[in-house]
Amino acid sequence: MNTQTLEQMKQLRLHGMIRAFSSSLSPQSVDYTNDELIAYLIQSEWDDRQNRKVERLTKTARFRYSAVMENIDYTHDRNIDRNQIQRFATCDFITQKDNILITGSTGAGKSYMASAIGHQACSLGFKTMYFNTSKLFTMLKTSKADGSYLKQVNKIEKQDLLILDDFGLKGLDNINRHSLMEIIEDRHGKKSTIIASQLPVEAWHEIIGEQTIADAILDRLVHTAHRIVIKGESMRKKLKNG
Repeated sequence: MNTQTLEQMKQLRLHGMIRAFSSSLSPQSVDYTNDELIAYLIQSEWDDRQNRKVERLTKTARFRYSAVMENIDYTHDRNIDRNQIQRFATCDFITQKDNILITGSTGAGKSYMASAIGHQACSLGFKTMYFNTSKLFTMLKTSKADGSYLKQVNKIEKQDLLILDDFGLKGLDNINRHSLMEIIEDRHGKKSTIIASQLPVEAWHEIIGEQTIADAILDRLVHTAHRIVIKGESMRKKLKNG
């Protein structure tokens, strides 16, 4: 009877329930009542599906770092507001369609922080994508050539959270400028975006170029965004010297 039940669970792909039911058959297992056993099986299946969903979202996001909120360095000279970051951990900013702009010098930990918030978003079930900005623009140019541009842009638009890392390492040409405008316009007031950059926000206008488009992009990004300016010594240098 138990073998048949396990086989039926397997065919129904109830993986969490299979493990829980197998465990309940062990001589060392808890002596469950019928109600307790049903609750245990359902909870185990629920947990398994949630864990697999988080794994799938995290894999799809393609983060640069395997980062977690708990490992963000709040050393006093880094100018990071712990309360602000902990509020971001709830991901309410995503449900509120807010943006986050993270700036700081090379090695300050911008990419790690953006990735940590992204990992947290995945753990809470939000669809997330991470891009190095230059690689994103290269991919979009290639997609224009092979006819998949609209597919790629639509995929980006559907993400609850988009992370653009290393923004502004070089000025945007006309093609990249218009691609960025399209992405930001599609997401404005609908989805959240995190941008990490070595350059202060005040320098982004020049990086984007073409005043009208730069004004339009920054108007949608900056004015209601949460801003984090990380200061202090390079974390990579600090770790090396430590």
